Amino acid sequence: MAKQVDLNAHLKKHFGFDTFKGNQEEVINNVLNGNDTFVLMPTGGGKSLCYQLPALILPGTAIVISPLIALMKNQVDAMRNFSEDNGIAHFLNSSLTKTAIAQVKEDILAGKTKLLYVAPESLTKEENIEFLKQIEVSFYAVDEAHCISEWGHDFRPEYRRIRPIINDIGESPLIALTATATPKVQHDIQKNLGMLNAMVFKASFNRPNLFYEIRPKQNPSKEIIKILKNYVGKSAIIYCLSRKKVEELAETLVVNGLKALPYHAGMDASTRAKNQDAFLMEETDVIVATIAFGMGIDKPDVRVVMHYDIPKSLEGYYQETGRAGRDGGEGRCIAFYSYKDIQKLEKFMQGKPLAEQEIGKQLLLETVSYAESSVCRRKTLLHYFGEKYTVKDCETCDNCVNPKEEFEAKESVLKILNTILEFKERFKSDHIINILIGNKNTAIKAYKHNDHKLFGSGDEYDEKHWNAVVRQSLVRGLIIKDIETYGLLHISTKGHEFIKSPESIMMSKDHDFDTIEEETSNGGTAAVDTALFSMLKDLRKNISKKLNLPPFVIFQDPSLEAMSTYYPITIDELQNIPGVGTGKANRFGKDFIKLINRHVEENEIDRPMDMVVKSIANKSKLKISIIQSIDRQMPLNEVADSKGIEMFDLIKELESIVYSGTRVNIDYYIDQVIDEDIRDDIFYYFKEEAETDDISAALEELGEDTYSEEDIRLVRIKFISEVGN
Repeated sequence: MAKQVDLNAHLKKHFGFDTFKGNQEEVINNVLNGNDTFVLMPTGGGKSLCYQLPALILPGTAIVISPLIALMKNQVDAMRNFSEDNGIAHFLNSSLTKTAIAQVKEDILAGKTKLLYVAPESLTKEENIEFLKQIEVSFYAVDEAHCISEWGHDFRPEYRRIRPIINDIGESPLIALTATATPKVQHDIQKNLGMLNAMVFKASFNRPNLFYEIRPKQNPSKEIIKILKNYVGKSAIIYCLSRKKVEELAETLVVNGLKALPYHAGMDASTRAKNQDAFLMEETDVIVATIAFGMGIDKPDVRVVMHYDIPKSLEGYYQETGRAGRDGGEGRCIAFYSYKDIQKLEKFMQGKPLAEQEIGKQLLLETVSYAESSVCRRKTLLHYFGEKYTVKDCETCDNCVNPKEEFEAKESVLKILNTILEFKERFKSDHIINILIGNKNTAIKAYKHNDHKLFGSGDEYDEKHWNAVVRQSLVRGLIIKDIETYGLLHISTKGHEFIKSPESIMMSKDHDFDTIEEETSNGGTAAVDTALFSMLKDLRKNISKKLNLPPFVIFQDPSLEAMSTYYPITIDELQNIPGVGTGKANRFGKDFIKLINRHVEENEIDRPMDMVVKSIANKSKLKISIIQSIDRQMPLNEVADSKGIEMFDLIKELESIVYSGTRVNIDYYIDQVIDEDIRDDIFYYFKEEAETDDISAALEELGEDTYSEEDIRLVRIKFISEVGN
């Protein structure tokens, strides 16, 4: 066994540190003694050192199997910084030229290379297997080992071939490392790598310096900008699920004066590497990325990690939030949650094998439970990873800082436990809840559970109440969820004891994000300054009389409502109001911002920060392409066909274009498809008679028998374009 003093001396010599972190020293001793080792250590815990130091001490070359090229490059660069010889560490993957591969092999055979990083795909190549058979392998390290498990958040089928290849190259000790693994995933990894007897080193998953928060997904871009304005000059990562959203959000942040860059797999490798380096070198503050970013990125001072879209699994969420505050300093983790996003993710799973869909759904349900629950976030996360957190309130999550109303849950818990038992512990939580609330869905009817005496026995409460009871019973250990069978509920020993002698048990109500969304999104009039709105309407009426234009041509009511909510006081700010483009702002805006400014000063109004948020100009490819087609005088039905959209959707796009102030000329098409008299009647109606631009009012006034909705919409586009723009 290596002596402790020697280990400390090696640590100081190679890495410049005086002491080990956590259980690093025990792990390294176990590797040096030739034992298989399993390391479960959260991000920032110092996993890499657990294989880097023994590799430098032992004779031969350690083979490190790692999933990402960016990760390998990062690690190799770091190792070379600690050594005088670049040959000390190499990677072998598809990004290398033949000359570079020859140099790698030469250094390994010369005994210079202590660490060789290999992608699992490269490891399977016959030529590489044959080469590695020639060298002395000190040990194998499987980094990001959760990729082996279908229950892990980043499953890679090629990872499941690692053990047979190791057997082929030649057996040596094995160390598997991961930052995120539930007990189920841990067992999967050990079983697949043939290391069930390995010594397991498990550090606590608790990251006390991180603050966890879930917000309703309402105007997330504005929220993100508000948050980042408080962290100017500090590092932040924002995760999005789609590449398109990454590009859009990065552009919006830049327009609002923030230093931000995008990062996703669809970008070319050099741009991606350049943006990653800009973040590491602090030339940019914010990276907006898909999950491709961050694995193994050793940046200790990331202060904010945000999720624009809720992740597919709690493991993914935990690993990504783990990139905040790795230096022990402040780390704020904010996720924006909407159940609509969960439904979108469920749709993406369709078409996949059934078992994969079931696993994906279970992982998603855990995420929903975490987001909607009002239990301490830290307690929920640690419970998920098989760790108990006994502190009552962590004081570093939104649920503990702003606790929800509690209720006495003794009778509800009893009802849940007895129902699970009555149905022989053979059903998932949604089925048990549907029995209690009396929901006759397909599964209930198929099992004839609608005829059971317990059917509807809990209908005094809704589904949300019962979900809260199940979730909190799981966290308290009264119920166990069987992962192997995709989430069947079982009663624990503690649960059986509760049935025998029930006692008072207080639980808190779940968050109701759907209600929050409805309250804030329908109409948007909650914060309208009614006095200002009335003055703006009067001003619009005066201008409309002066210009002999209908009031709606100047600004529509929703635009005036938004002005009365956000108080724009410059032309730039006015352009961010819905339905106000550059043309309209410049043509009509001067008097409006003058009135708003006066109102703000006279009433000493604190304007919401939202107004600082600038939106990126709407230059969507579709809109530009439509305008170009109209410039070429293409018939509108042909334009719709060429874009793969319905005529109705094309008209909606055109309405959006003209209402924001852009002028388009569709006379060539109107003259072909609408009778001249009908066209003039509709135009006259909007110019002289209409009090509103509402289509149903126009149909009623003009008569549905003679005038079609499509004709009225097309002439309204012509009218707004010519008269308003």
